Amino acid sequence: MSLLESIGEQQATALARIEAAADTAALEQVRVSVLGKKGSLTALLRGMGAVPPEERAQVGAAVNTTRDAIEAALTKRQQLLAQAELDARITADAVDVTLPGRAHPIGTQHLISRLTDEIVEVFRGIGYRVVDGTEIETDYYNFTALNAPPDHPSRGLQDTFYVVDRSGDEAAVQGESDVLLRTQTSGVQVHTMEDQELPIYILAPGRVYRRDTADPSHLPQFTQIEGLVVDKGITFGDLKGTLDYFCKQIFGPDRKTRFRPHFFPFTEPSAEVDVSCGICGGAGCRFCKGTGWLEILGCGMVDPNVYGYVGIDPERYSGFAFGVGVERVACLKYNVPDLRMLLEGDMRFLRQF
Repeated sequence: MSLLESIGEQQATALARIEAAADTAALEQVRVSVLGKKGSLTALLRGMGAVPPEERAQVGAAVNTTRDAIEAALTKRQQLLAQAELDARITADAVDVTLPGRAHPIGTQHLISRLTDEIVEVFRGIGYRVVDGTEIETDYYNFTALNAPPDHPSRGLQDTFYVVDRSGDEAAVQGESDVLLRTQTSGVQVHTMEDQELPIYILAPGRVYRRDTADPSHLPQFTQIEGLVVDKGITFGDLKGTLDYFCKQIFGPDRKTRFRPHFFPFTEPSAEVDVSCGICGGAGCRFCKGTGWLEILGCGMVDPNVYGYVGIDPERYSGFAFGVGVERVACLKYNVPDLRMLLEGDMRFLRQF
């Protein structure tokens, strides 16, 4: 076979391979095998020195013609295959707008956070403002300034988490540490009476800690909201009216309230507030243990001794305080039988609210 015949055969073979290439990757392999550094047509060009002088012009022209034909075929096939691949990707990625949408679950506020905000808004609506305090408190603000005697049971290690230096635990063992995790947000009222001008109408929400074993009605950590009013002419009637309004806003206008005498170190007189059972309407059922009433919070008139710690004249000013556990409100509002259910993170339960 002559050299010119070999060049013609290479052209025909290359054009056939180009036409048969199924995709751009296969087409690139054809280009490299023919026109690459080690390609068959490139080898012919490099071997032109061995061609007799009288044939070089004719052979060179044939090689150039073949290369031009192959390059043109490659360009044309490349455009066709690239367009076909683009069309295939567009078809594969197309969105069928007639298909039903895929619903993605959206996160919501936890019930306790939402109920805390709801309670805060009730009191904001009647002129209260929100104040905050630290979760690590001193014995003075958590107990002493709230008129708790030195031998009060709540000061004991069995009820309170004391914070001590890592260098030694003896202070906690002996009950000598005066730094603790607050057992109530009531300490915020002492700070407020020390730092702010009268009159005072505040609400103090926050986490509190007690050495309780978790059970259906107790938690070692929960959310408490403390309320405090100090002004001229405040009476127990103002306290009753305020808390009755609060209970009706949270539980519904048909719910009744009652006040039972109780004792708290920092209020005198003191009371516990009950709200009528929402399940039986006050007739008596298993949820309210047959009484028709559910305990909701503790309250009372601020003890004059407390005013002595903050420099307020009890002859000119009077006030009341109350504390409510948000988890307890949630259980009573939604008839939840166990406080622990609010903290277990079971989404099947939490999505009900």
